[in-house]
Amino acid sequence: MMPKSKSLDYFNACEQGGREAASELGDVEFIYNGPADARSEDQSRMVDAWRVRGVDVICIACNDQDQIAPALKRAKDAGIAVLTYDADANPATSGRDFFVNQASVQAIAEALVDEMARQAGENAQVAYVSSSPTAPNQKEWIAAMTPYIAAAHPGLKVVTTQYAGEDQQTAFEKTQELLKAYPQVTGIWGMTSVAFPGAARAVEDAGRAGQVHVVGLSLPKQMKSFVMNGVVESVILWNPVDLGYLTVLAAHAVAKGELTPGASEFQAGRLGTVQVEGDQILLGKPMRFTKENIGDYQF
Repeated sequence: MMPKSKSLDYFNACEQGGREAASELGDVEFIYNGPADARSEDQSRMVDAWRVRGVDVICIACNDQDQIAPALKRAKDAGIAVLTYDADANPATSGRDFFVNQASVQAIAEALVDEMARQAGENAQVAYVSSSPTAPNQKEWIAAMTPYIAAAHPGLKVVTTQYAGEDQQTAFEKTQELLKAYPQVTGIWGMTSVAFPGAARAVEDAGRAGQVHVVGLSLPKQMKSFVMNGVVESVILWNPVDLGYLTVLAAHAVAKGELTPGASEFQAGRLGTVQVEGDQILLGKPMRFTKENIGDYQF
Protein backbone atom coordinates (compact mmCIF):
# COMPACT_ATOMS: atom_id res chain seq x y z
CA MET A 1 0.00 0.00 0.00
CA MET A 2 1.33 3.40 -0.92
CA PRO A 3 0.31 6.42 1.11
CA LYS A 4 0.30 9.92 -0.26
CA SER A 5 1.57 12.66 2.02
CA LYS A 6 -1.77 13.46 3.57
CA SER A 7 -1.30 12.66 7.22
CA LEU A 8 1.21 10.21 8.64
CA ASP A 9 -1.18 9.31 11.45
CA TYR A 10 -3.94 8.64 8.92
CA PHE A 11 -1.88 6.22 6.89
CA ASN A 12 -0.38 4.64 9.99
CA ALA A 13 -3.96 3.76 10.89
CA CYS A 14 -4.51 2.34 7.39
CA GLU A 15 -1.33 0.32 7.75
CA GLN A 16 -2.50 -1.02 11.12
CA GLY A 17 -5.70 -2.29 9.53
CA GLY A 18 -3.82 -3.75 6.58
CA ARG A 19 -1.46 -5.67 8.82
CA GLU A 20 -4.42 -6.97 10.81
CA ALA A 21 -5.99 -8.33 7.63
CA ALA A 22 -2.70 -9.83 6.42
CA SER A 23 -2.28 -11.59 9.75
CA GLU A 24 -5.80 -13.02 9.57
CA LEU A 25 -5.27 -14.25 6.02
CA GLY A 26 -1.96 -15.90 6.83
CA ASP A 27 -0.66 -16.22 3.25
CA VAL A 28 0.06 -12.54 2.57
CA GLU A 29 3.44 -10.82 2.49
CA PHE A 30 2.46 -7.26 3.37
CA ILE A 31 4.71 -4.48 2.03
CA TYR A 32 3.83 -0.93 3.04
CA ASN A 33 5.76 2.02 1.64
CA GLY A 34 5.40 5.40 0.00
CA PRO A 35 7.33 8.45 -1.16
CA ALA A 36 8.48 11.05 1.32
CA ASP A 37 6.82 13.88 -0.60
CA ALA A 38 3.37 14.22 -2.16
CA ARG A 39 4.61 13.84 -5.75
CA SER A 40 2.69 11.52 -8.03
CA GLU A 41 5.82 11.03 -10.13
CA ASP A 42 7.50 9.39 -7.13
CA GLN A 43 4.50 7.10 -6.72
CA SER A 44 4.78 6.13 -10.39
CA ARG A 45 8.43 5.19 -9.96
CA MET A 46 7.56 2.99 -6.98
CA VAL A 47 4.77 1.27 -8.94
CA ASP A 48 7.20 0.57 -11.79
CA ALA A 49 9.73 -0.87 -9.32
CA TRP A 50 7.09 -3.16 -7.83
CA ARG A 51 6.04 -4.23 -11.32
CA VAL A 52 9.60 -5.26 -12.10
CA ARG A 53 9.79 -7.06 -8.75
CA GLY A 54 6.73 -9.07 -9.73
CA VAL A 55 4.37 -8.52 -6.81
CA ASP A 56 0.88 -10.01 -7.08
CA VAL A 57 -1.15 -6.95 -6.07
CA ILE A 58 -0.54 -3.22 -5.85
CA CYS A 59 -2.85 -1.02 -3.74
CA ILE A 60 -2.34 2.72 -3.94
CA ALA A 61 -3.80 5.96 -2.60
CA CYS A 62 -3.27 8.27 -5.56
CA ASN A 63 -1.93 11.80 -5.47
CA ASP A 64 -2.95 12.56 -9.05
CA GLN A 65 -5.53 10.38 -10.75
CA ASP A 66 -4.23 11.00 -14.27
CA GLN A 67 -0.46 11.15 -13.75
CA ILE A 68 -0.40 7.77 -11.99
CA ALA A 69 -2.59 6.02 -14.57
CA PRO A 70 0.13 4.93 -17.07
CA ALA A 71 2.22 3.29 -14.33
CA LEU A 72 -0.82 1.42 -13.03
CA LYS A 73 -1.71 0.35 -16.58
CA ARG A 74 1.80 -1.05 -17.05
CA ALA A 75 1.40 -3.05 -13.85
CA LYS A 76 -2.02 -4.28 -14.90
CA ASP A 77 -0.72 -5.31 -18.33
CA ALA A 78 2.04 -7.27 -16.56
CA GLY A 79 -0.61 -9.40 -14.84
CA ILE A 80 -0.61 -7.61 -11.48
CA ALA A 81 -3.93 -6.93 -9.75
CA VAL A 82 -4.30 -3.19 -9.13
CA LEU A 83 -6.57 -1.61 -6.53
CA THR A 84 -6.81 1.97 -5.40
CA TYR A 85 -7.94 3.05 -1.94
CA ASP A 86 -8.65 6.39 -0.25
CA ALA A 87 -8.07 8.32 -3.52
CA ASP A 88 -8.75 6.83 -6.93
CA ALA A 89 -6.87 6.76 -10.21
CA ASN A 90 -8.55 7.47 -13.51
CA PRO A 91 -10.43 4.18 -13.90
CA ALA A 92 -10.53 4.31 -17.71
CA THR A 93 -6.84 4.92 -18.35
CA SER A 94 -5.34 3.07 -15.37
CA GLY A 95 -7.20 -0.19 -15.85
CA ARG A 96 -7.35 -0.69 -12.08
CA ASP A 97 -9.60 -3.48 -10.86
CA PHE A 98 -11.43 -1.82 -7.96
CA PHE A 99 -11.43 1.35 -5.89
CA VAL A 100 -11.83 0.69 -2.15
CA ASN A 101 -13.83 3.78 -1.25
CA GLN A 102 -14.11 4.98 2.33
CA ALA A 103 -17.64 6.20 1.55
CA SER A 104 -19.42 7.32 -1.56
CA VAL A 105 -18.54 10.78 -2.84
CA GLN A 106 -22.16 11.83 -2.44
CA ALA A 107 -22.38 10.60 1.16
CA ILE A 108 -19.29 12.56 2.16
CA ALA A 109 -20.42 15.67 0.28
CA GLU A 110 -23.84 15.62 1.93
CA ALA A 111 -22.41 15.02 5.40
CA LEU A 112 -20.08 18.01 5.08
CA VAL A 113 -22.73 20.36 3.70
CA ASP A 114 -25.45 19.34 6.16
CA GLU A 115 -23.07 19.75 9.08
CA MET A 116 -22.04 23.23 7.91
CA ALA A 117 -25.64 24.35 7.48
CA ARG A 118 -26.49 23.02 10.93
CA GLN A 119 -23.61 24.84 12.61
CA ALA A 120 -23.23 28.08 10.63
CA GLY A 121 -26.86 28.51 9.58
CA GLU A 122 -28.68 28.29 6.29
CA ASN A 123 -27.56 31.72 5.04
CA ALA A 124 -23.89 31.66 5.99
CA GLN A 125 -21.02 32.80 3.81
CA VAL A 126 -18.52 29.95 3.68
CA ALA A 127 -15.17 28.97 2.18
CA TYR A 128 -13.07 25.93 1.35
CA VAL A 129 -9.48 25.25 2.41
CA SER A 130 -8.37 22.29 0.32
CA SER A 131 -5.18 20.66 -0.93
CA SER A 132 -4.81 21.18 -4.70
CA PRO A 133 -7.16 21.51 -7.67
CA THR A 134 -6.05 18.07 -8.93
CA ALA A 135 -6.32 16.07 -5.68
CA PRO A 136 -8.83 13.33 -6.61
CA ASN A 137 -10.84 13.15 -3.38
CA GLN A 138 -11.16 16.85 -2.71
CA LYS A 139 -11.94 17.65 -6.34
CA GLU A 140 -14.76 15.10 -6.41
CA TRP A 141 -16.16 16.04 -3.00
CA ILE A 142 -16.32 19.73 -3.85
CA ALA A 143 -17.84 18.94 -7.24
CA ALA A 144 -20.58 16.95 -5.49
CA MET A 145 -21.07 19.54 -2.74
CA THR A 146 -21.83 22.33 -5.22
CA PRO A 147 -25.13 20.98 -6.61
CA TYR A 148 -26.10 19.62 -3.20
CA ILE A 149 -25.72 23.10 -1.69
CA ALA A 150 -27.92 24.52 -4.45
CA ALA A 151 -30.58 21.86 -3.91
CA ALA A 152 -30.62 21.41 -0.13
CA HIS A 153 -29.12 24.59 1.36
CA PRO A 154 -29.33 27.31 -1.29
CA GLY A 155 -28.68 30.10 1.22
CA LEU A 156 -25.08 28.97 1.75
CA LYS A 157 -22.75 31.13 -0.31
CA VAL A 158 -19.23 29.92 -1.11
CA VAL A 159 -17.00 32.99 -1.43
CA THR A 160 -13.56 31.44 -2.03
CA THR A 161 -11.53 28.24 -2.29
CA GLN A 162 -7.98 28.31 -0.97
CA TYR A 163 -5.40 25.62 -1.79
CA ALA A 164 -2.77 24.76 0.80
CA GLY A 165 -1.21 21.62 -0.63
CA GLU A 166 -0.68 18.89 1.97
CA ASP A 167 0.89 21.19 4.55
CA GLN A 168 -0.81 22.12 7.81
CA GLN A 169 1.18 25.32 8.31
CA THR A 170 0.20 26.50 4.84
CA ALA A 171 -3.44 25.72 5.64
CA PHE A 172 -3.09 27.79 8.81
CA GLU A 173 -1.64 30.73 6.87
CA LYS A 174 -4.20 30.47 4.05
CA THR A 175 -7.00 30.53 6.63
CA GLN A 176 -5.49 33.56 8.34
CA GLU A 177 -5.47 35.36 4.98
CA LEU A 178 -9.01 34.19 4.25
CA LEU A 179 -10.34 35.51 7.55
CA LYS A 180 -8.83 38.93 6.84
CA ALA A 181 -9.96 39.09 3.21
CA TYR A 182 -13.48 37.80 3.91
CA PRO A 183 -14.44 38.94 7.42
CA GLN A 184 -18.07 38.02 6.71
CA VAL A 185 -17.23 34.32 6.42
CA THR A 186 -18.71 32.28 9.28
CA GLY A 187 -17.98 28.80 8.00
CA ILE A 188 -14.85 27.09 6.67
CA TRP A 189 -14.54 23.57 5.30
CA GLY A 190 -11.15 21.95 5.94
CA MET A 191 -11.15 19.42 3.13
CA THR A 192 -8.13 17.35 4.17
CA SER A 193 -6.75 15.84 7.34
CA VAL A 194 -4.12 18.60 7.46
CA ALA A 195 -6.27 21.49 6.22
CA PHE A 196 -8.86 20.95 8.95
CA PRO A 197 -6.52 21.35 11.96
CA GLY A 198 -4.67 24.17 10.20
CA ALA A 199 -7.92 26.06 9.66
CA ALA A 200 -9.09 25.35 13.21
CA ARG A 201 -5.86 26.73 14.67
CA ALA A 202 -6.19 29.92 12.61
CA VAL A 203 -9.75 30.47 13.84
CA GLU A 204 -8.65 29.84 17.40
CA ASP A 205 -5.69 32.24 17.12
CA ALA A 206 -7.97 34.90 15.65
CA GLY A 207 -10.23 34.65 18.70
CA ARG A 208 -13.18 33.70 16.51
CA ALA A 209 -14.06 30.30 17.95
CA GLY A 210 -17.83 29.98 18.03
CA GLN A 211 -18.15 32.74 15.41
CA VAL A 212 -16.46 30.91 12.52
CA HIS A 213 -17.50 27.27 12.32
CA VAL A 214 -14.85 24.89 11.00
CA VAL A 215 -16.16 21.66 9.50
CA GLY A 216 -14.06 19.02 7.84
CA LEU A 217 -12.33 15.70 7.57
CA SER A 218 -9.46 14.67 9.81
CA LEU A 219 -8.40 12.16 12.42
CA PRO A 220 -10.10 12.25 15.83
CA LYS A 221 -6.67 12.24 17.50
CA GLN A 222 -5.59 15.32 15.53
CA MET A 223 -8.80 17.20 16.26
CA LYS A 224 -9.55 16.11 19.83
CA SER A 225 -8.11 19.22 21.50
CA PHE A 226 -10.06 21.52 19.15
CA VAL A 227 -13.27 19.61 19.84
CA MET A 228 -12.80 19.55 23.59
CA ASN A 229 -12.06 23.30 23.82
CA GLY A 230 -15.00 24.25 21.60
CA VAL A 231 -13.15 25.49 18.50
CA VAL A 232 -14.59 22.60 16.48
CA GLU A 233 -17.97 21.03 17.15
CA SER A 234 -17.60 17.83 15.15
CA VAL A 235 -15.24 15.86 12.91
CA ILE A 236 -16.42 13.97 9.84
CA LEU A 237 -14.42 10.92 8.81
CA TRP A 238 -14.46 7.16 8.46
CA ASN A 239 -12.34 4.59 10.30
CA PRO A 240 -8.97 4.43 8.47
CA VAL A 241 -8.05 1.23 10.33
CA ASP A 242 -11.10 -0.39 8.76
CA LEU A 243 -10.20 1.10 5.37
CA GLY A 244 -6.75 -0.52 5.43
CA TYR A 245 -8.26 -3.79 6.65
CA LEU A 246 -10.87 -3.84 3.87
CA THR A 247 -8.28 -2.94 1.21
CA VAL A 248 -6.02 -5.89 2.01
CA LEU A 249 -8.95 -8.33 2.21
CA ALA A 250 -10.23 -7.08 -1.15
CA ALA A 251 -6.77 -7.22 -2.73
CA HIS A 252 -6.35 -10.81 -1.59
CA ALA A 253 -9.77 -11.76 -2.98
CA VAL A 254 -9.05 -10.13 -6.35
CA ALA A 255 -5.67 -11.88 -6.62
CA LYS A 256 -7.31 -15.23 -5.82
CA GLY A 257 -10.11 -14.67 -8.33
CA GLU A 258 -12.71 -14.59 -5.55
CA LEU A 259 -13.78 -10.98 -6.17
CA THR A 260 -14.54 -10.25 -9.79
CA PRO A 261 -16.35 -7.58 -11.83
CA GLY A 262 -20.09 -7.77 -11.42
CA ALA A 263 -20.03 -8.59 -7.70
CA SER A 264 -22.62 -6.72 -5.62
CA GLU A 265 -21.23 -7.47 -2.18
CA PHE A 266 -18.12 -8.77 -0.44
CA GLN A 267 -17.67 -10.66 2.80
CA ALA A 268 -15.03 -8.60 4.61
CA GLY A 269 -14.06 -10.42 7.78
CA ARG A 270 -14.97 -8.55 10.96
CA LEU A 271 -16.64 -5.82 8.86
CA GLY A 272 -19.29 -8.26 7.67
CA THR A 273 -20.92 -7.72 4.29
CA VAL A 274 -19.85 -4.58 2.44
CA GLN A 275 -21.47 -3.29 -0.73
CA VAL A 276 -19.84 -3.30 -4.14
CA GLU A 277 -21.20 -0.73 -6.58
CA GLY A 278 -19.75 -1.23 -10.02
CA ASP A 279 -15.99 -1.03 -9.59
CA GLN A 280 -16.14 0.50 -6.10
CA ILE A 281 -16.03 -1.37 -2.80
CA LEU A 282 -17.69 0.81 -0.16
CA LEU A 283 -16.55 0.85 3.45
CA GLY A 284 -19.77 2.55 4.57
CA LYS A 285 -21.26 5.86 5.65
CA PRO A 286 -19.00 8.57 7.11
CA MET A 287 -18.80 8.85 10.90
CA ARG A 288 -19.34 11.93 13.09
CA PHE A 289 -17.01 12.48 16.07
CA THR A 290 -18.02 14.87 18.87
CA LYS A 291 -17.10 15.53 22.51
CA GLU A 292 -19.22 12.54 23.44
CA ASN A 293 -17.31 9.92 21.43
CA ILE A 294 -14.02 11.35 20.14
CA GLY A 295 -12.06 9.96 23.07
CA ASP A 296 -13.12 6.42 22.16
CA TYR A 297 -10.90 6.33 19.07
CA GLN A 298 -7.12 6.08 19.03
CA PHE A 299 -6.40 7.11 15.44
